[in-house]
Amino acid sequence: MLTVGLDNALFLAAILAEAAVLGLLLYKRAWRNLPIFTIYVAWELTGDLMASFLIHRHSVGINSHKYLVSFLITQILDSGLQIAVLIEIGWSILRPLRSSLSSRGLILVVLLIVALGAVIWPFASIHGVASLSTAWRNIIHLQQTTSILRILFFVLLAGCGQLLSIGWQDRELQIATGFGFYSLVSLAVDILHQHQGTVNYGVFNQLSTVSYLCTLFYWVFCFTQKEAKPREFTPQMQNFLLAVAGAARSSRIEITDATRRQPRNRPE
Repeated sequence: MLTVGLDNALFLAAILAEAAVLGLLLYKRAWRNLPIFTIYVAWELTGDLMASFLIHRHSVGINSHKYLVSFLITQILDSGLQIAVLIEIGWSILRPLRSSLSSRGLILVVLLIVALGAVIWPFASIHGVASLSTAWRNIIHLQQTTSILRILFFVLLAGCGQLLSIGWQDRELQIATGFGFYSLVSLAVDILHQHQGTVNYGVFNQLSTVSYLCTLFYWVFCFTQKEAKPREFTPQMQNFLLAVAGAARSSRIEITDATRRQPRNRPE
């Protein structure tokens, strides 16, 4: 009973914290620069409210087929939104060069993050869960992949912060930091579940929920602070990014020209 009471308290606290983050995004008008992140927070809040309604009013079991299928679909949509948030953060960091990069920079950011996720997918293997249903295995695999992607994205931003002219007061790094912390704990919880050979909603899940709460509280604190002014890239970084975008554009033009020059087979 104590565990159930704690789960309910943590779940309620998460809903209230999500509502606080969403309220700050709207009140501070941060949604203008971070529309996808705002949609993501609203999505999480809506999903938690619906889950609370279904579990408490309709007594939907977590191992029922209906719950597993809906949870898997939700996780797919959730992962897609999180990847979109990472793309938005990456594109937002390139704000000082948007006029020079145009849509080419956005395409590069999308390709980079999607390629990174594709590389991670085969290595986010599942061990010790052969007895689980296919739906649970897919859910865990998807959660691990997105968790590793968020961690690597945070490490990349934090490690290249000086080159990208971003610091801990910048919204992009603040969001990535929250994702990175929560993802690290979630990944550790998934590994522990695999070691146990089962999926349960005990102490480890409460630890994951607490880390998510910490992330939400951190975002609440960040969005109550004044946003840092965008800083210009160093000349070296500007030249590098423009060169990468220019090389991608040249390659695309060469491929297009080569395709046009290919002779067409005419019917005799």
